[in-house]
Amino acid sequence: MKTNDLRPIQTRTPGKLRQLAVLSLAALALVPALAADKASGGPHDYFYFLGEMNKASTVMTIENKIVPPALGKKIVKAVDQVIRDGDQPGAKRPADYLQYEPLILAYAGPDGSRMHSGRSRQDILSTTRRLMQRERVLNLMEQMNKSKAVFLKLAADNLDTIVPAYTNGVQAQPTTYAHYLLAFAAAFGRDATRVKEAYARLNLNPLGSAALGTSSFPVDRNRLAELLGFDGPVENSYDAAQLGALDMGVELVGICSNAALTMGILVQDMHTQYHNPYPWIMIREGRLTGTSSIMPQKRNPYGLNVLRLQASEVVGGAMTFQVEAHNVTPGMPDYKRDQVEKTLDLTANSFGKLADLMSNLVIDKARALAEVDADYSTTTELADILQRDSDVPFRVGHHFASDLVTYGRTNKIKPADIPFDQVQKIYGDALKAFDFDHAQFPLTQERFRQALTAQNMIESSRGLGGPQRAEVERMLGAERARLAQDELWLKGQRDKLAAASQKLDQAFYKLGQ
Repeated sequence: MKTNDLRPIQTRTPGKLRQLAVLSLAALALVPALAADKASGGPHDYFYFLGEMNKASTVMTIENKIVPPALGKKIVKAVDQVIRDGDQPGAKRPADYLQYEPLILAYAGPDGSRMHSGRSRQDILSTTRRLMQRERVLNLMEQMNKSKAVFLKLAADNLDTIVPAYTNGVQAQPTTYAHYLLAFAAAFGRDATRVKEAYARLNLNPLGSAALGTSSFPVDRNRLAELLGFDGPVENSYDAAQLGALDMGVELVGICSNAALTMGILVQDMHTQYHNPYPWIMIREGRLTGTSSIMPQKRNPYGLNVLRLQASEVVGGAMTFQVEAHNVTPGMPDYKRDQVEKTLDLTANSFGKLADLMSNLVIDKARALAEVDADYSTTTELADILQRDSDVPFRVGHHFASDLVTYGRTNKIKPADIPFDQVQKIYGDALKAFDFDHAQFPLTQERFRQALTAQNMIESSRGLGGPQRAEVERMLGAERARLAQDELWLKGQRDKLAAASQKLDQAFYKLGQ
């Protein structure tokens, strides 16, 4: 998959740049709208970010008297013209600075290269990586937020929907679908936290480090960071130019892989529904399902198939980067390629597909409850009740409940249909294995029947984070609050980048007047 398959490459329109090129100081009020438009989307390509770095370097070198003002005006016009040329339909947009610089020199002459003072392709490449990854990390966060909103809506609609839950592939305990969905929302929420934490380490500037040891020019790396929307510089220049791309990349693809593994668990759990002739969770028939060319009964869950495969490709992409980066000396290009960006793009796209899938589920509540009622997953609560209400030690109650399950399954009887006289007999027989004198079954038939209902077991839950409605509603509210915080964080980061882009354009075009 190509890096930019998911969203169209954004380029400047010639009209906008012609406006910027002739801005007077009084007209600079136009810049915020233009900058916001430029900074709001993505992903941009290498050429775009080379242009941004050239603008920032031009501003910094003029401000620090590395480039005299008169020459600076000439360089501003050259840099701007190269950008506008590249934005023409069908124009070349070189991604390598060695191919890019001759375009500037064609307009500014050899002195145009003074803008490159104190830079190298090494720090340019490391900066490009961070600029491209930064944009994609924010796109990923956007898709994660949208996906979480779908999970929370679905949970709110299914607070009392009882479903079976499994361990080791066997019914374990009943829960609610809302409780189940909030578990996945919490897991993906940890990934969102990791994204925000990683972004703080990612959004630091390598530019101005040169090849690895800076230079004798008075390059202001803090100013370059400010102009490009970074929170500051990567302090050590060797780290900035040569090492940071490695561990930062591993961290980012690790987050992607972690999220994809959770997606895989969810998808596989949903896919097992289709092994059953009467599933209780299905994809709504339509564009996410498909038929067979020979088998008329088929309603294939293509939405699950596609998402499962794509999640696996994310894991594979993460492993690819780790293998590429393994066992190379510092300064090698192996870990400075675009595998991280590809993996980020694919992960963002996967979250979009996940949101679409979850929005197209059909939940058969009666069928789900019937599946729970057909098995013995509530017998844990029976043992609990015997201890809590009748002072029967848990292990004794557990032994009785296990014997009850064996009897029911052997005779193909559902829990609700076991004759009460058999219950009493099984209890008496079970106690023979213990030195325990409560030979008479202590529960009434009504209490026994109630104990084996899924509704009773869920409503009786008292633990923090359990499936009881009060706890699920509390957790739903907490997840909504976290989502709101994540959305505010995302908006805040994008607003900061838009403001930095605006300031860069203002400073750059002002120096060209």
